Amino acid sequence: MAKKNGRRRSPEEAARREKIRELLEMAGVSGMDDIQQLFRETIAEFMENGLDSELDEHLGYDRYDTNEKTTDDSRNGHSSKTLRTSFGDTTIQIPRDRKGEFDPVILRKNQTSISQDVEAKIISMYAKGMTTADIGDHIRDIYGIEVSESTVSRITDKILPEAKEWQQRPLESVYTVMFMDAIHYHVRSEGQIVKKAVYIAIGIDLSGKKDVLGMWVGENESAKYWTTVLNSLHNRGVEDIFIACTDNLTGFSNAIEAIFPKTDIQNCIIHQLRNSGKYVSYKDLKALMTDLKQVYAAVDEPAAEEALDRFAERWDRKYPKISASWRANWPNLSTYFKFPEELRRLIYTTNAIEGFNRQLRKVTKLFIKILTGYLFY
Repeated sequence: MAKKNGRRRSPEEAARREKIRELLEMAGVSGMDDIQQLFRETIAEFMENGLDSELDEHLGYDRYDTNEKTTDDSRNGHSSKTLRTSFGDTTIQIPRDRKGEFDPVILRKNQTSISQDVEAKIISMYAKGMTTADIGDHIRDIYGIEVSESTVSRITDKILPEAKEWQQRPLESVYTVMFMDAIHYHVRSEGQIVKKAVYIAIGIDLSGKKDVLGMWVGENESAKYWTTVLNSLHNRGVEDIFIACTDNLTGFSNAIEAIFPKTDIQNCIIHQLRNSGKYVSYKDLKALMTDLKQVYAAVDEPAAEEALDRFAERWDRKYPKISASWRANWPNLSTYFKFPEELRRLIYTTNAIEGFNRQLRKVTKLFIKILTGYLFY
Protein backbone atom coordinates (compact mmCIF):
# COMPACT_ATOMS: atom_id res chain seq x y z
CA MET A 1 0.00 0.00 0.00
CA ALA A 2 1.44 3.38 -1.04
CA LYS A 3 2.14 5.95 1.62
CA LYS A 4 2.58 9.69 1.21
CA ASN A 5 2.72 12.51 3.78
CA GLY A 6 1.97 10.02 6.55
CA ARG A 7 -1.29 8.81 4.96
CA ARG A 8 -1.76 5.36 3.48
CA ARG A 9 -3.55 5.02 0.15
CA SER A 10 -5.32 1.97 -1.19
CA PRO A 11 -3.79 0.27 -4.26
CA GLU A 12 -6.67 1.61 -6.37
CA GLU A 13 -6.14 5.20 -5.18
CA ALA A 14 -2.37 4.94 -5.65
CA ALA A 15 -2.85 3.66 -9.23
CA ARG A 16 -5.31 6.45 -9.96
CA ARG A 17 -2.91 9.07 -8.63
CA GLU A 18 -0.14 7.66 -10.83
CA LYS A 19 -2.34 7.97 -13.90
CA ILE A 20 -3.15 11.57 -12.97
CA ARG A 21 0.56 12.38 -12.67
CA GLU A 22 1.18 10.82 -16.09
CA LEU A 23 -1.69 12.82 -17.58
CA LEU A 24 -0.45 16.09 -16.10
CA GLU A 25 3.08 15.42 -17.36
CA MET A 26 1.83 14.49 -20.83
CA ALA A 27 -0.32 17.63 -21.01
CA GLY A 28 2.56 19.85 -19.91
CA VAL A 29 0.66 21.14 -16.88
CA SER A 30 2.78 23.45 -14.75
CA GLY A 31 0.24 25.67 -12.96
CA MET A 32 -3.41 26.32 -12.13
CA ASP A 33 -4.08 28.00 -15.49
CA ASP A 34 -2.93 24.83 -17.25
CA ILE A 35 -5.13 22.72 -14.96
CA GLN A 36 -8.20 24.84 -15.72
CA GLN A 37 -7.47 24.57 -19.44
CA LEU A 38 -7.21 20.78 -19.07
CA PHE A 39 -10.52 20.69 -17.22
CA ARG A 40 -12.18 22.76 -19.94
CA GLU A 41 -10.91 20.41 -22.63
CA THR A 42 -12.01 17.39 -20.59
CA ILE A 43 -15.51 18.84 -20.17
CA ALA A 44 -15.69 19.58 -23.91
CA GLU A 45 -14.63 16.03 -24.75
CA PHE A 46 -17.14 14.54 -22.32
CA MET A 47 -20.00 16.68 -23.63
CA GLU A 48 -19.20 16.00 -27.30
CA ASN A 49 -19.03 12.24 -26.73
CA GLY A 50 -22.30 12.36 -24.84
CA LEU A 51 -24.01 14.39 -27.57
CA ASP A 52 -22.78 12.01 -30.29
CA SER A 53 -24.14 9.05 -28.31
CA GLU A 54 -27.50 10.78 -27.89
CA LEU A 55 -27.73 11.45 -31.62
CA ASP A 56 -26.92 7.78 -32.35
CA GLU A 57 -29.79 6.79 -30.08
CA HIS A 58 -32.10 9.39 -31.63
CA LEU A 59 -31.40 8.20 -35.18
CA GLY A 60 -31.35 4.52 -34.25
CA TYR A 61 -27.96 3.68 -35.80
CA ASP A 62 -24.26 4.36 -35.21
CA ARG A 63 -22.32 6.81 -37.33
CA TYR A 64 -20.79 4.18 -39.64
CA ASP A 65 -23.40 1.44 -39.34
CA THR A 66 -25.97 2.51 -41.93
CA ASN A 67 -27.18 -1.07 -42.33
CA GLU A 68 -29.21 -0.56 -39.15
CA LYS A 69 -30.77 2.68 -40.42
CA THR A 70 -34.58 2.68 -40.30
CA THR A 71 -35.25 6.44 -40.52
CA ASP A 72 -35.13 9.01 -43.30
CA ASP A 73 -33.35 11.39 -40.92
CA SER A 74 -29.54 11.55 -40.89
CA ARG A 75 -26.56 13.44 -39.50
CA ASN A 76 -25.96 16.96 -40.76
CA GLY A 77 -22.56 18.04 -39.50
CA HIS A 78 -21.92 20.10 -36.40
CA SER A 79 -22.41 23.60 -35.04
CA SER A 80 -20.17 25.33 -32.53
CA LYS A 81 -21.35 26.53 -29.13
CA THR A 82 -19.46 28.41 -26.44
CA LEU A 83 -20.22 26.76 -23.14
CA ARG A 84 -19.69 28.48 -19.81
CA THR A 85 -18.24 26.26 -17.11
CA SER A 86 -16.93 26.75 -13.59
CA PHE A 87 -13.44 26.75 -15.13
CA GLY A 88 -14.15 29.30 -17.85
CA ASP A 89 -15.53 29.19 -21.39
CA THR A 90 -14.93 26.27 -23.73
CA THR A 91 -16.08 25.62 -27.30
CA ILE A 92 -17.87 22.38 -28.14
CA GLN A 93 -19.18 20.89 -31.37
CA ILE A 94 -22.91 20.10 -31.36
CA PRO A 95 -24.01 17.34 -33.78
CA ARG A 96 -27.08 18.10 -35.93
CA ASP A 97 -29.68 16.08 -37.78
CA ARG A 98 -31.23 17.10 -41.09
CA LYS A 99 -34.77 17.29 -39.77
CA GLY A 100 -33.78 19.43 -36.80
CA GLU A 101 -35.64 17.10 -34.42
CA PHE A 102 -32.64 16.17 -32.29
CA ASP A 103 -33.16 17.57 -28.77
CA PRO A 104 -30.27 16.45 -26.56
CA VAL A 105 -30.68 15.92 -22.83
CA ILE A 106 -27.10 16.29 -21.68
CA LEU A 107 -27.00 19.81 -23.11
CA ARG A 108 -30.28 21.47 -24.05
CA LYS A 109 -30.54 23.53 -27.22
CA ASN A 110 -30.79 26.85 -25.39
CA GLN A 111 -28.36 25.94 -22.61
CA THR A 112 -25.13 27.94 -22.57
CA SER A 113 -23.81 26.99 -19.14
CA ILE A 114 -23.28 23.77 -17.24
CA SER A 115 -23.15 25.62 -13.93
CA GLN A 116 -26.76 24.66 -13.31
CA ASP A 117 -26.85 26.24 -9.87
CA VAL A 118 -25.89 29.75 -11.02
CA GLU A 119 -29.47 31.02 -11.24
CA ALA A 120 -30.35 29.43 -7.90
CA LYS A 121 -27.31 31.12 -6.35
CA ILE A 122 -28.36 34.48 -7.79
CA ILE A 123 -31.90 34.17 -6.43
CA SER A 124 -30.60 33.09 -3.03
CA MET A 125 -28.15 35.99 -2.78
CA TYR A 126 -30.80 38.46 -3.92
CA ALA A 127 -33.21 37.15 -1.29
CA LYS A 128 -30.55 37.70 1.36
CA GLY A 129 -30.55 41.41 0.55
CA MET A 130 -27.46 41.64 -1.68
CA THR A 131 -27.51 44.27 -4.40
CA THR A 132 -27.48 43.23 -8.05
CA ALA A 133 -23.98 44.69 -8.38
CA ASP A 134 -22.70 42.64 -5.42
CA ILE A 135 -24.27 39.50 -6.87
CA GLY A 136 -22.54 40.09 -10.19
CA ASP A 137 -19.20 40.42 -8.40
CA HIS A 138 -19.73 37.19 -6.46
CA ILE A 139 -20.79 35.19 -9.51
CA ARG A 140 -17.72 36.42 -11.37
CA ASP A 141 -15.45 35.46 -8.47
CA ILE A 142 -17.00 32.01 -7.98
CA TYR A 143 -17.72 30.93 -11.57
CA GLY A 144 -15.65 33.25 -13.71
CA ILE A 145 -18.87 34.37 -15.41
CA GLU A 146 -19.76 37.99 -16.08
CA VAL A 147 -23.35 38.68 -15.03
CA SER A 148 -24.78 42.15 -15.56
CA GLU A 149 -27.19 43.83 -13.15
CA SER A 150 -29.94 43.58 -15.76
CA THR A 151 -29.32 39.82 -16.05
CA VAL A 152 -29.59 39.41 -12.29
CA SER A 153 -32.90 41.31 -12.33
CA ARG A 154 -34.16 39.17 -15.20
CA ILE A 155 -33.31 35.97 -13.32
CA THR A 156 -34.91 37.07 -10.04
CA ASP A 157 -38.05 38.18 -11.88
CA LYS A 158 -38.23 34.88 -13.73
CA ILE A 159 -40.39 33.05 -11.19
CA LEU A 160 -42.73 35.92 -10.34
CA PRO A 161 -45.36 34.82 -12.92
CA GLU A 162 -45.32 31.31 -11.44
CA ALA A 163 -45.76 32.73 -7.94
CA LYS A 164 -48.69 34.86 -9.09
CA GLU A 165 -50.24 31.87 -10.82
CA TRP A 166 -49.91 29.85 -7.61
CA GLN A 167 -51.51 32.65 -5.57
CA GLN A 168 -54.51 32.82 -7.89
CA ARG A 169 -54.99 29.15 -8.79
CA PRO A 170 -58.49 27.61 -8.44
CA LEU A 171 -59.17 25.61 -5.28
CA GLU A 172 -61.34 22.64 -4.35
CA SER A 173 -64.99 23.42 -3.63
CA VAL A 174 -64.97 21.63 -0.25
CA TYR A 175 -62.32 21.21 2.44
CA THR A 176 -62.81 18.93 5.41
CA VAL A 177 -60.42 20.90 7.64
CA MET A 178 -58.79 24.27 7.16
CA PHE A 179 -56.06 25.59 9.44
CA MET A 180 -55.57 29.35 9.57
CA ASP A 181 -52.82 31.23 11.34
CA ALA A 182 -50.45 34.16 10.87
CA ILE A 183 -46.69 34.48 11.21
CA HIS A 184 -45.12 37.87 11.92
CA TYR A 185 -41.99 39.49 10.50
CA HIS A 186 -40.16 42.76 10.68
CA VAL A 187 -39.70 43.97 7.11
CA ARG A 188 -38.12 46.86 5.31
CA SER A 189 -40.78 48.84 3.48
CA GLU A 190 -40.23 52.28 1.96
CA GLY A 191 -37.05 52.78 3.93
CA GLN A 192 -38.50 51.83 7.31
CA ILE A 193 -38.61 48.65 9.38
CA VAL A 194 -42.25 47.75 10.04
CA LYS A 195 -44.09 44.70 11.32
CA LYS A 196 -46.12 42.65 8.85
CA ALA A 197 -48.29 39.58 9.25
CA VAL A 198 -48.19 36.74 6.71
CA TYR A 199 -51.63 35.10 6.75
CA ILE A 200 -51.54 31.39 5.91
CA ALA A 201 -54.31 28.91 5.11
CA ILE A 202 -53.69 25.14 4.87
CA GLY A 203 -56.54 22.88 3.79
CA ILE A 204 -57.24 19.15 3.83
CA ASP A 205 -59.51 18.15 0.95
CA LEU A 206 -62.02 15.29 0.76
CA SER A 207 -59.32 12.82 -0.31
CA GLY A 208 -57.17 13.69 2.72
CA LYS A 209 -54.58 15.68 0.79
CA LYS A 210 -53.05 18.62 2.68
CA ASP A 211 -52.17 21.74 0.70
CA VAL A 212 -51.08 25.31 1.36
CA LEU A 213 -53.97 27.26 -0.12
CA GLY A 214 -52.47 30.70 0.05
CA MET A 215 -50.30 33.30 1.77
CA TRP A 216 -51.24 36.92 2.14
CA VAL A 217 -49.25 39.83 3.59
CA GLY A 218 -51.03 42.50 5.60
CA GLU A 219 -50.70 44.62 8.69
CA ASN A 220 -50.64 43.08 12.16
CA GLU A 221 -53.05 40.16 12.44
CA SER A 222 -56.70 41.20 12.60
CA ALA A 223 -60.13 39.67 12.10
CA LYS A 224 -60.83 42.32 9.47
CA TYR A 225 -57.97 41.18 7.28
CA TRP A 226 -58.91 37.53 7.80
CA THR A 227 -62.26 38.44 6.21
CA THR A 228 -60.30 39.53 3.12
CA VAL A 229 -58.45 36.19 3.14
CA LEU A 230 -61.67 34.20 3.44
CA ASN A 231 -63.25 36.18 0.61
CA SER A 232 -60.21 35.39 -1.53
CA LEU A 233 -60.62 31.66 -0.83
CA HIS A 234 -64.32 31.89 -1.69
CA ASN A 235 -63.58 33.73 -4.95
CA ARG A 236 -61.11 30.99 -5.91
CA GLY A 237 -63.79 28.32 -5.67
CA VAL A 238 -64.10 27.27 -2.01
CA GLU A 239 -67.81 26.77 -1.25
CA ASP A 240 -67.70 25.02 2.10
CA ILE A 241 -65.35 24.20 4.97
CA PHE A 242 -66.38 21.51 7.44
CA ILE A 243 -64.05 22.58 10.27
CA ALA A 244 -61.96 25.74 10.58
CA CYS A 245 -59.10 25.52 13.10
CA THR A 246 -57.88 28.91 14.26
CA ASP A 247 -56.30 30.79 17.11
CA ASN A 248 -58.66 32.70 19.40
CA LEU A 249 -58.54 36.04 17.61
CA THR A 250 -61.36 38.41 18.57
CA GLY A 251 -63.89 38.67 15.76
CA PHE A 252 -62.45 35.75 13.83
CA SER A 253 -65.52 33.57 14.37
CA ASN A 254 -67.77 36.29 13.00
CA ALA A 255 -65.53 36.63 9.93
CA ILE A 256 -65.78 32.89 9.21
CA GLU A 257 -69.53 32.76 9.80
CA ALA A 258 -70.05 35.65 7.40
CA ILE A 259 -68.33 33.85 4.49
CA PHE A 260 -68.87 30.17 5.39
CA PRO A 261 -71.93 30.10 7.69
CA LYS A 262 -72.12 26.28 7.98
CA THR A 263 -68.52 25.86 9.14
CA ASP A 264 -67.74 24.44 12.59
CA ILE A 265 -65.06 26.49 14.31
CA GLN A 266 -62.40 24.97 16.57
CA ASN A 267 -60.17 27.36 18.49
CA CYS A 268 -56.68 26.04 19.07
CA ILE A 269 -56.40 24.43 22.50
CA ILE A 270 -52.65 25.09 22.61
CA HIS A 271 -53.23 28.83 22.12
CA GLN A 272 -55.82 28.73 24.90
CA LEU A 273 -53.40 26.94 27.21
CA ARG A 274 -50.66 29.47 26.49
CA ASN A 275 -53.00 32.31 27.32
CA SER A 276 -54.12 30.51 30.48
CA GLY A 277 -50.57 30.11 31.76
CA LYS A 278 -49.40 33.58 30.83
CA TYR A 279 -49.82 35.14 34.29
CA VAL A 280 -49.61 32.04 36.48
CA SER A 281 -46.92 31.79 39.12
CA TYR A 282 -44.21 29.31 38.16
CA LYS A 283 -44.76 27.23 41.32
CA ASP A 284 -48.46 26.77 40.37
CA LEU A 285 -48.00 26.25 36.65
CA LYS A 286 -47.46 22.47 36.57
CA ALA A 287 -50.42 21.66 38.82
CA LEU A 288 -52.69 24.12 37.01
CA MET A 289 -51.85 22.69 33.60
CA THR A 290 -52.44 19.17 34.90
CA ASP A 291 -55.95 20.20 35.96
CA LEU A 292 -56.60 21.86 32.60
CA LYS A 293 -55.59 18.64 30.84
CA GLN A 294 -58.51 16.98 32.58
CA VAL A 295 -60.70 19.43 30.66
CA TYR A 296 -59.41 19.17 27.11
CA ALA A 297 -58.50 15.45 27.32
CA ALA A 298 -61.90 14.40 28.68
CA VAL A 299 -63.73 11.52 26.99
CA ASP A 300 -66.69 13.72 25.97
CA GLU A 301 -68.08 17.21 26.38
CA PRO A 302 -70.12 16.60 29.59
CA ALA A 303 -67.01 15.16 31.26
CA ALA A 304 -65.00 18.16 30.07
CA GLU A 305 -67.55 20.59 31.55
CA GLU A 306 -67.41 18.75 34.88
CA ALA A 307 -63.61 18.96 34.84
CA LEU A 308 -63.83 22.69 34.13
CA ASP A 309 -66.13 23.11 37.14
CA ARG A 310 -63.60 21.30 39.34
CA PHE A 311 -60.84 23.48 37.93
CA ALA A 312 -62.80 26.62 38.79
CA GLU A 313 -63.42 25.43 42.35
CA ARG A 314 -59.69 24.92 42.90
CA TRP A 315 -58.19 27.89 41.05
CA ASP A 316 -60.76 30.69 40.71
CA ARG A 317 -59.84 32.33 43.99
CA LYS A 318 -56.26 32.81 42.78
CA TYR A 319 -56.70 32.99 38.99
CA PRO A 320 -60.36 33.79 38.25
CA LYS A 321 -59.82 34.90 34.65
CA ILE A 322 -58.70 31.47 33.44
CA SER A 323 -61.95 29.52 33.89
CA ALA A 324 -63.88 32.62 32.77
CA SER A 325 -61.93 32.64 29.51
CA TRP A 326 -62.54 28.92 28.91
CA ARG A 327 -66.27 29.37 29.55
CA ALA A 328 -66.51 32.43 27.31
CA ASN A 329 -64.85 30.59 24.44
CA TRP A 330 -66.32 27.15 25.17
CA PRO A 331 -68.56 26.91 22.04
CA ASN A 332 -65.45 27.09 19.83
CA LEU A 333 -63.11 25.25 22.20
CA SER A 334 -65.33 22.17 22.48
CA THR A 335 -66.14 21.55 18.82
CA TYR A 336 -63.74 18.62 18.58
CA PHE A 337 -65.81 16.59 21.07
CA LYS A 338 -68.31 16.04 18.23
CA PHE A 339 -65.80 13.82 16.45
CA PRO A 340 -64.16 10.43 17.09
CA GLU A 341 -61.04 10.27 19.22
CA GLU A 342 -58.87 9.61 16.16
CA LEU A 343 -59.78 13.01 14.67
CA ARG A 344 -59.65 15.14 17.80
CA ARG A 345 -55.88 15.50 18.01
CA LEU A 346 -55.82 16.61 14.37
CA ILE A 347 -58.29 19.45 14.84
CA TYR A 348 -57.93 20.75 18.38
CA THR A 349 -54.58 22.41 17.69
CA THR A 350 -53.10 24.35 14.78
CA ASN A 351 -49.93 22.21 14.97
CA ALA A 352 -50.24 21.39 11.27
CA ILE A 353 -49.83 25.02 10.31
CA GLU A 354 -47.33 25.86 13.04
CA GLY A 355 -45.06 23.11 11.75
CA PHE A 356 -45.29 24.74 8.34
CA ASN A 357 -44.49 28.12 9.93
CA ARG A 358 -41.28 26.73 11.41
CA GLN A 359 -40.18 25.52 8.00
CA LEU A 360 -41.24 28.81 6.48
CA ARG A 361 -38.98 30.78 8.78
CA LYS A 362 -36.03 28.81 7.43
CA VAL A 363 -36.70 29.92 3.86
CA THR A 364 -38.28 33.31 4.54
CA LYS A 365 -35.69 35.41 2.77
CA LEU A 366 -36.20 33.52 -0.47
CA PHE A 367 -39.79 32.29 -0.52
CA ILE A 368 -41.65 35.17 1.13
CA LYS A 369 -39.72 37.81 -0.77
CA ILE A 370 -40.64 36.21 -4.06
CA LEU A 371 -44.32 36.08 -3.11
CA THR A 372 -44.64 39.52 -1.61
CA GLY A 373 -41.87 41.76 -2.82
CA TYR A 374 -40.90 42.62 0.77
CA LEU A 375 -37.45 42.16 2.27
CA PHE A 376 -37.87 40.27 5.54
CA TYR A 377 -35.51 40.35 8.52
